[in-house]
Order: sequence, then C-alpha cells, then structure tokens
Amino acid sequence: MDINQDLPAIDSHRALQIWVTENLKMLPLPERAHGTFFEECCYIILHVPQSPKANQGESSDLHYWIGKEASAETQGAAFTSVQHLQEVLGEQTVLHRESQGHESDCFHSYFHPGVVYRKGGRASGLKQVETNVYNVQRLLHIRGRKHVSATEVTLSWNSFNKGDIFLLDLGKVMIQWNGPKTSISEKSRALALTCSLRDRERSGRAQIGVVEDENKATDLVHIMEAVLGCRSGSMSAAVPSDSVSQQQKANVRLYHVFEKGMDLVVQELATRPLTQDLLQEEGCYLLDQGGFKIYMWQGRKSSPQDKKSAFTRAVGFIQAKGYPSYTNVEVVSDGAESTAFQQLFQTWSKEPDGKKHREGHKRMQAKLDVSKLHTQPELAAQLRMVDDGSGQVEGLQTTIEDTKALNLNAEEMDLMYHGALVQAHVTMGREPPHFLAIFQGQLVVFQGCADNGGKRPPISSTRLFHMQGADSLNTRTMEVPARASSLMSGDIFFLVTTDVCYLWFGKGCNGDQREMARMVVTVFAGNNTETVLEGREPPHFWEALGGRAPYPSNKRLPEVSSTQPRLFECSSPSGCLVLTEVVFFDQEDLDKYDIMLLDACQEIFLWLGEEAGEQRKEAVAWGREYLRTHPAERILDTPIILVKQGHEPATFTGWFVTWDPYKWMNNQSYEEVVEGSLGPASAISEITAEVHNFQLTRGPGDNKAGPLTLLAFKSSQESPENDLKLGHRVDGKNPSKSPSEGCSSSAANGSLPRERLMHQAVEDLPQGVDPARKEFYLSDSDFQDIFGKSKEEFYNMAKWKQQQEKKKLGFF
Repeated sequence: MDINQDLPAIDSHRALQIWVTENLKMLPLPERAHGTFFEECCYIILHVPQSPKANQGESSDLHYWIGKEASAETQGAAFTSVQHLQEVLGEQTVLHRESQGHESDCFHSYFHPGVVYRKGGRASGLKQVETNVYNVQRLLHIRGRKHVSATEVTLSWNSFNKGDIFLLDLGKVMIQWNGPKTSISEKSRALALTCSLRDRERSGRAQIGVVEDENKATDLVHIMEAVLGCRSGSMSAAVPSDSVSQQQKANVRLYHVFEKGMDLVVQELATRPLTQDLLQEEGCYLLDQGGFKIYMWQGRKSSPQDKKSAFTRAVGFIQAKGYPSYTNVEVVSDGAESTAFQQLFQTWSKEPDGKKHREGHKRMQAKLDVSKLHTQPELAAQLRMVDDGSGQVEGLQTTIEDTKALNLNAEEMDLMYHGALVQAHVTMGREPPHFLAIFQGQLVVFQGCADNGGKRPPISSTRLFHMQGADSLNTRTMEVPARASSLMSGDIFFLVTTDVCYLWFGKGCNGDQREMARMVVTVFAGNNTETVLEGREPPHFWEALGGRAPYPSNKRLPEVSSTQPRLFECSSPSGCLVLTEVVFFDQEDLDKYDIMLLDACQEIFLWLGEEAGEQRKEAVAWGREYLRTHPAERILDTPIILVKQGHEPATFTGWFVTWDPYKWMNNQSYEEVVEGSLGPASAISEITAEVHNFQLTRGPGDNKAGPLTLLAFKSSQESPENDLKLGHRVDGKNPSKSPSEGCSSSAANGSLPRERLMHQAVEDLPQGVDPARKEFYLSDSDFQDIFGKSKEEFYNMAKWKQQQEKKKLGFF
C-alpha cells in the first residue's frame, strides 16, 4: 500500500464516520448504510464525541473491524490505513480491533437498534445504500440482549433454533419468527431492528408479520414454508450464550513489555488489585483482562518504535496465550485512557497529588444552591444531592437489626407511597451526602444497640467519637475504641467521660471542621465541654484513654477516583452476573424490560424497568456482586440505590446528556408495538392470498419450494408500483384491499396534498390511506417542509418520537 496515500477527509463535527477498504482505498459509507457490514470486508469506524458531558469523555475511538470472511490482503490493507489515520488523529485516539460477532460494547453502542451482517463483499453489496429495493430474499438470525446483531444465514429451516429470533426478509414482506425460548425483551429489541430495516431500506413500504405461536399464525407460516419448504424433523435447541461473566472479567494481570537486546520481554508485574503508579511514562504495558480483552498502554515518553509496535505485540500475546483470534484489543495512550481502562485500577487521577480534586470539591461546595438542584440535575448528580435533606425523617425504630426486617419495613413504606420511593442501601461509614444532610451533619453512630424506646443508652463509661467532615453534607461522627491509638491528627474527636466531654482538635483540622464540631458536640447534652488542642492535653485526657500511645500524625487525603459514570444492562443467563455496557448512553438506552446498573463511582444506581419482572428482586444482590467482582476491588460498603422507572431522582438523571420526564408516558408495550408494526389486519390476508397464487412445483420427496415459487415472489416485488398483486383467499372470497392498491396513483406515489391529510378524521381520509401513517402519503418536498427533515430521517427516529411529532403536526 502506498504509504503516501491521501487519507479521506475527516469531519470533526460528525460523531460517527465509517469507511470500507477496497482496492487499497478508504471509501466513505453514507449514514443510511451505517450498521450494515459485509463479511468479506474490513471497515474503519471513527467516533468523535460531540458532547462535553461526563459520560462521553474527551478521547476519540478508532475501530478496525474485520469480517469473518475477509482475506489476509484485505485485512492488511485496512490495518495499514488505520495506522496512517491514527497518526493523523494523534495520541488522543483509542484504537480498537474488532472481529465480527465479538465486537466490544463500545462498538455496539454506536448502532441503534443493532448491526446487520451480510454475506459477500463490497461488490455484491453496492445496493446496500439504496432504498425501496424489494428484490430481496434473505434469512437473518437475530441475537443479543442490549446489543442486538442480525447475521445473514442459509435460507433454510436448518438455520433455525428454539432460543433465538429469525427474520425472513422477502422485500415487501418481513416475517419475524420468535423462538419459543426467547424473552419478551429479546422479542421487543428484535422487532425494533426489524422496523428499523423496514424504514431504512424500504422507506417504511414493507409489511411486517410476527410469528409468536405457529398454531395461531398459520398464514405467516404458510408464507415461510412457500420459501423455506416444509419443515422436517425437530428444531435445534437454544444455543448457549457466549457472554463473559463478571467473575472472569475480575481476573486482571499487568505485564511490562520491553525489548532486551534482540528479544521482546513480557514480564508480569501485578494482579488484582492494580494501582496507577505501576504505569511508568517511559514504558509500554499490556493488561490482560480475563483473556477476553487485551489492553496496550503506551507511556507518553515511550519510544516511537514501541508505540508503533503496540498493536502487533498485543496480537502476538494473544497467539502465545492460545486465546481466540477474535479477542478484542484496545490500544490506549498515556493521558487518553478510556473509562473502562481507568476503572480496572483501584484509583485513577490525572492529578496524582489530588490537588485539583480537592480544590474542585471545595469550589463545588461553595457554589451549592439548593434551589438549583431540580432545575440542574447534572449539579445534583455531581454533588450527590437531590434536595437539601429537610423533611420528615422516618425509619425503623426497634432494637431488631436484622436486614430482612429492615427490607420489609422499606417495602411497606414503599407501598404507602405507591412505589414512588427511591430505596438507598447505605452501610455505616459510607453514607452519601444526601443521607448526611438529612441529619444536618449531626449524625452520630454509637456502638452497641439502642434501648427498647429507640434511644441511646446513657453514657456511663469513657467513650471516644471520631468526627469526619466540614459541613452538613459530609459530616459523620462514629464511635471508635476509646484508646489513644484511635486518634488522627487530621480530624476531630470527642472524648466523653462521666464528668466532661473533651473536644479534641488535631493539628491538621481546619476552621470549617472546628466550626462543625461545635455544632455536633451539642448532641452529647449534659456534659461539660472542654476544648483541647493536640499537644496540649491535660493529664486526665490521657488517663481516660488508658495512657499515651502512637497514632497517625499525617493529614488524611480525600479519596480520589474517576467520576466517569458507566451504564450496564444486568442479566444472569446461567446463574452468573453478566453485564453489557452501553458506552455513550442516553435515556433511550433505558428499556422497561431492563435492569440497568449505573456506576457513579461513589454510589451504585440500579434502575428497575417497570416490566423487568421477577428479576427486580435480584437487583440489590446484583449490585453487591458487581462490587465484589470488580477488578479494582471496590469498597463493598458503597451505597446501592434502587431507582424505579418514572420515579428517577435528579442524582440519577443528572448523569444523562438529556432527560425527558414525560418519555415514559408514551411508552408502548411489546404487544402494542407489534400491533402498530403490523398495520391493517387485512394486509396479512393479502399476503396470504398472494402465496396461494404461487404455482408450487415440487418433485417427489423434495421439501423445498420450486423455482416458480421464487419467481412469483420476484415478479410481485419487481412490479412497477412495488405492490403485491392480489389473488383470492383459500375460501374463495376476495380479501379486502390493501392501502396501496386502494389509493389513487398520487397516493401510491406519495403526493397527496397536505390539506387532505393534516388534521383529518379517519372517515375523511382519501380511500386507501393508512390512518396510522398519514404522513407517508405526503410528497417528499411537503414532508421536508412540514417536518423539517426527510422521510428517511423521520423513520429512523424512535417510534415514540415519531408519534410526538405526528401529534404536534396533525398527523396522528
């Protein structure tokens, strides 16, 4: 390949750009072809974040995608192209190697509602970018939960199994067959992909049929048999999922990669938990995450040769370890690490001394204005405050500390508030700011149990309390063993005896801490208060603690960690927790059949979709499993907050780029979506009538459809008006007319005047116009003028957004 080749122009204002490599060149794909990949090709995908929000980060992502049938020459040419492109883009770009069917979550996050794998190469797929193409016969195998993929398979019943979904695409007819072992969420997501294919490739001019129960959908099964032949034998069982569990992902190993003479040395440095200081800026390091993903980290002072060889060294490591050839590779540069890479380490900071972190936190506290929390959810999320914490405090005031009783009490209160409560599972010592604000900084945790009245017992012996914090949002006081070794110079302690309460100020505490301590000390009513400075303690102070003893004298630094949130879909297909990440997430990624985990670092949110079913009961256990198996060995006491669909607090919604509080009001059930996708009931009868007109010619023992069957489909699909020609039903009666046949030629061509469609009742519409798709019959120019976008752009929008616009403009 010519090293001086001209690279394609890069538009920094476009989030996603895709090129296919052909004849040593990078050919750009139009947007309507995004998400469709041919097996014999290699593609280069560039994602440039367009939003400054926290969940998008600063780095760009460059993906090198390899089709499973791509030749070695094609792969080599694409790899050379991607290397040149990375040189142009600079070190702020993360490089990914993706293999068909085993792509990263980051890759899949670009394509909603899924990706489609087509047979053949670029030459056989030149028509992929054309719309209204009906000369199609293909069978797609649809798999996946959050990230859906459709793979073109052999047009035969032998391709089917009971655990997946298949789409028989016949141009004007698209039949989705749902395996009996598939879940309602899988059916819903598959249908979204089917509708997207119809709208994107056929401009909405194809009829969709769904087979849920073959005994209740005999007409559709008849169509399938006309193409696939009669089914013989039993169908294959469900194919086990190859998803990677969190337990496997927790197994991380870090290697130092360097040259020693003529040899390449790969030296193991550490296993879980990893620390950031292991990465030296002069070196290159390889991180193996459970054998399912390999990271190559390049220090900013590493040699140009090391940087150039990073990718090939990772591939060599995969081969040496005997890992599958499709193992994902991610190459990251010092200072441009992905969030997924950062969170494999115990803590991560671009400012190792934590100075910026502390100053930023102080500024944020100073700017706190409670009145802005509801109007600025991003501020609420950053501060972890949904309000100022005022209001009535209710809780379980008994001496029973059993967790089951506490959970039962929480469920009863939730019922009292009709399911609108947000449940936060908080552990002592890890209380979030909002919890502390409820007590206005005067939360004091005593050791032992309360009496039967829920009150603390009187202090009859020496007790020591450790206060941490400087304001009402971060102050907690906890009882610690009453001995000198419990003291810390950076904090404040209360030594309570029967006669006096000593207020001990360590040398490292500041004025805000001291002011807060004077408020907290009032909790210990009935005791004389005496202020003591570190180093000037009276003898009685040390006597009460059992004598002097060494204690930490350095100032405790605040915990520094990444603040980039991560969103995952939770599932447990084989008893082990499996998480699928949505990297560039927004509200659209929350599906009512989901349980989603939002990791906001200092707390874990579990979002419960209203149709998530029995799995909702597993949510807290999944949150704890996530913390337990996290590669960075997260603190197990991290608060876990349950959030229900429709009752999301600002501390949750603030992590999203945009949030529409009315979105759930237009949330359709799967059954409603199916009904809306099918269109008029008469359409299925018309399709069936067309099948009955086929002249099936089969030889003895031949279970396949004869050539005249396929010819009949082809002739109907290539008809001038792209409409199915109607025959007669089996019972001899004429089926009702389809919308396209009943319309005038102007309606069929999409050129009815707007006044005959806008704000018109069903009975006043022109004959043959589908009431559910009035806008479709507008001319392209009228559509652009009214909706401000093309039909293709409109039908690529989410269904609920389409409905909102149609209501607003008089087409619903």
